[in-house]
Amino acid sequence: MNRQEAEIRLKNTFGFDHFYDEQWETIDLLFQGKRVLLIEKTGFGKSLCFQFPATQFQGLTVIFSPLIALMRDQVKGLNEKGIKAKYINSEQTPEENSQTIQDALNGRLKILYIAPERQENQEWIEATRRMNLSMIVIDEAHTISVWGHDFRPAFRRIINLVKLLPENLPVLATTATATKRVQEDIERQISGNIQTIRGELIRENFRLYVIKVQSEDEKLLWLAENLPKLEGNGLIYTGTRVNTEIYSRWFEYLGIGTTEYNAGLDSDSRKEIENGLMNNEWKAVVSTNALGMGIDKSDIRFIIHTQIPASPIHYYQEIGRAGRDGKPTKLILFYNSTKDENGIEEDFKLPKAFIDGGRPSIKNYNKVINVLKQEQLGERQIMKATNLKQTQVRVIKADLIEQGIVKEVIYGRSKKYEYQFNAPELNTKAFDELREQKLTELSSMIEYVNTGNSRMKFLCDYLGDKSHNHYQNCDNTTLEPFTLNSQQTTIQKLQDFRESYFPELIVESKYSNIVNGVASSYYGVSSVGAALHRSKYENGGDFPDFLLKLTLKAFRKKYGQEKFDFIVYVPPTESGDLVKNFAEKLSQVLKIPISHKLIKTGETQPQKVFKNGYLKKDNVAQKFSYSEPNELVGKSVILFDDIFDSGATIKEIGNVLTKFGVTKIAPLVIARTVGGDI
Repeated sequence: MNRQEAEIRLKNTFGFDHFYDEQWETIDLLFQGKRVLLIEKTGFGKSLCFQFPATQFQGLTVIFSPLIALMRDQVKGLNEKGIKAKYINSEQTPEENSQTIQDALNGRLKILYIAPERQENQEWIEATRRMNLSMIVIDEAHTISVWGHDFRPAFRRIINLVKLLPENLPVLATTATATKRVQEDIERQISGNIQTIRGELIRENFRLYVIKVQSEDEKLLWLAENLPKLEGNGLIYTGTRVNTEIYSRWFEYLGIGTTEYNAGLDSDSRKEIENGLMNNEWKAVVSTNALGMGIDKSDIRFIIHTQIPASPIHYYQEIGRAGRDGKPTKLILFYNSTKDENGIEEDFKLPKAFIDGGRPSIKNYNKVINVLKQEQLGERQIMKATNLKQTQVRVIKADLIEQGIVKEVIYGRSKKYEYQFNAPELNTKAFDELREQKLTELSSMIEYVNTGNSRMKFLCDYLGDKSHNHYQNCDNTTLEPFTLNSQQTTIQKLQDFRESYFPELIVESKYSNIVNGVASSYYGVSSVGAALHRSKYENGGDFPDFLLKLTLKAFRKKYGQEKFDFIVYVPPTESGDLVKNFAEKLSQVLKIPISHKLIKTGETQPQKVFKNGYLKKDNVAQKFSYSEPNELVGKSVILFDDIFDSGATIKEIGNVLTKFGVTKIAPLVIARTVGGDI
């Protein structure tokens, strides 16, 4: 098929008059049965490079994509054009996914999107051998490279399938962000005489700014005064889930329409927010980087980062979601350059911590190896045996399987992991190299913040685009820099907000009469944590009175004038009478009787020593009772503790009190930890 004929069919099916030259070059190679790596900027139209040829091939095109929102959006669009497309991912029930596989086997589909993790499903593995495949597509192909900015070990399995394909079956890998090293790694993995097409990365409509601040408050203050002035709607990226909540509550306090989004939300909530973003329901969506990839919205007018990304590659990927319509678009990056007592800049710490935690220690690899030497275990059993978090166990498993130290075994419906007899020694060289690579990338991001030259040129050079364009679109070239000059009234509003915003404790359960509770503050983002630490671990005496005032404010805002029969408090593990003494003060001020009858029936360890929810739950299970349960029947109680982490203790006591007839259990704590896996 020549280009002229293809463009007639393009117009009839997709409504476009012409291909870009690089689109046609890619498609023409695929028609010839070639393997292609396409590196093009976000918004270029990479999806057309596989959707159009998929409609012209006889059989099925399978597209591996990590982006559920993109699958949903593109399948809907294809179906509206009369192209038979479906997807397989975790949003669907097992029955829906099985039906989709059957539709593919029976020739009822032209295009099938699948999340790469689904390859572990035995039904899928068996089905691929019987599918009439015409083309394989690896979207976001940087995820298959260990040097890529979003590498996921499970995605490497795509390559196992590619290696089984006939050499003349077309394969397309696409990405917007690949350094030379990532490009060469993808080429090596896909092999088969692959051809690479790399386009220019410059986005001339971008307006790039960096705002250096001396505190977190300065970020909140600048946004309070300037967010309403920015044209259109956009995204505000934060570094943590907790900060999505804090920023969103701050804007709510100011009357600026925003909502928060993060990976902890359920599927329906995520869809609702994605749809709201498309319909411009808010001035901004405050999100971790979980939002944006796969969202096909052309008129995002600004993207603001309150925390530096881990590398210029991450940054380019994230800002690439804005301004796809070609109109002027503002990209603003905050950086807190204040140094701590060790001379480390504040905004360097979080991405550095992610790097440190991204690859578990060698000690933890050996923990997993040693427990698997004893017996075959499933994932949850490994977590319990090693006291490791789920994310750590998954990374370790993938690496041990890759190195041939461990293998997966299926027993009926359960999956276990088995140590291999005469397995090779753990090779840590690759881990060390990767860590050094990530630290180098983070240093490059700091260079971007501090550069006095063109910011766009910095990003293009870093990503391997050496084209000789003039880059005059940042605050170092032709644009007026943003300044910090907050009004006293805004500063006062922030102070008032700090004393009226209280984190919620999500603990409700259909099996318990416990209700969602409240904390007076987050442990890690205020002076509250330092005060608690002094009292608990530095012989600082009773918790100070300012914590009492703040906790009473949180109580009154959450529970108002509700009547309670008792205050009960969590019996101590290591804090002596601190919690009891504080609860007595609450009782005196609120004029609610205090009970000392909630007791421990067995020894527990401090919850902080456990790294996953399973062990935290086991630690407190069946360890509490009440010495005179008859007095609880029909009563309403406040359940007080100093610190809320996973919520396992509060939930367990809620179950106990419910069994004894309490009609309402209302949790109240001084601080909620930032990392609590509630």
